[in-house]
Amino acid sequence: MQNDSVVVIGSINYDLFLSVERLPVLGETAVARDMQSAGGGKGANQAVQCAKLGMKTYMVGAVGRDFMGESLLADLQAAGVDTQYVHKSPFPSGMGIVHVLPDGNVFSTISRGANDSVTPEDVEKAEPLLKKAFALMLQLEVPTETVSCAIRTAHRLGVPVLLNAAPAKAIQPELFSLCDTVMVNEVEAGYYTGQVNTTIVQAMENIVPFAARHQVRTVFTLGALGAVACDRGAAPVHIPAVKTNAVETTGAGDSFAGGYLKAMSAGLSFTDCVRFAAHCSAVTVSRVGGQNAMPALEAVLPYLRASN
Repeated sequence: MQNDSVVVIGSINYDLFLSVERLPVLGETAVARDMQSAGGGKGANQAVQCAKLGMKTYMVGAVGRDFMGESLLADLQAAGVDTQYVHKSPFPSGMGIVHVLPDGNVFSTISRGANDSVTPEDVEKAEPLLKKAFALMLQLEVPTETVSCAIRTAHRLGVPVLLNAAPAKAIQPELFSLCDTVMVNEVEAGYYTGQVNTTIVQAMENIVPFAARHQVRTVFTLGALGAVACDRGAAPVHIPAVKTNAVETTGAGDSFAGGYLKAMSAGLSFTDCVRFAAHCSAVTVSRVGGQNAMPALEAVLPYLRASN
């Protein structure tokens, strides 16, 4: 196993994208301009981005014994993700409904389905992979006890953990301290800090206590405002968003997370990892779609070379 192999334990969803002029109001039936389906879920998205950037990527998760599950496995495998640790659950595959507005912003609702059947036993089965992995990537769309088990197992094995603590939910605070990096968007940052983080100034003020308290590298992503990064309580740094013609924001945060891990495996500094991640997400939002819009390494390799 190469030294940049990554294990992703997380969600796998079948997403339906509805293009709408606006969100419906109470009691209204809105008509979508267009409907598309694609593989999704934060875990699967991040695994695809890692694989497309050239990392040997193993997905640990679950799909249903349905047509969606077959489609999801095929999508992952086509992107180069190893799915031997994805099991088929008696529950339906996880599903997401995504309303896409004309400005590219998205509003999503998910049904967890088979993702709820990802258990600590799946983590135990994947331990041979973790022992040799460069890093473990996690999100919070599978049960929290599974995430907790994975973090503690990786910490015991000395494997760095990137926790994208999304969607925001209550977890044991000490788990943050067992991670190498915690990554959240402005809404999730508000949940974990108890403070508003919609501006750069607010994020730079609020990220420091969180990073210092948990002694963890922390990244708050702020959409078009870029990101704020803090290395275990050191002075925070603002990384501007890469200028691009944004078409759709689906998967932007997952592309960012995958890009960060790729840069980390290449030995870049913490802030350069965040800058490289911003380049990845900029490519993703400039294209229509989620996993299919995520860049291959060739699209962002010039920046990676320039940073070394």
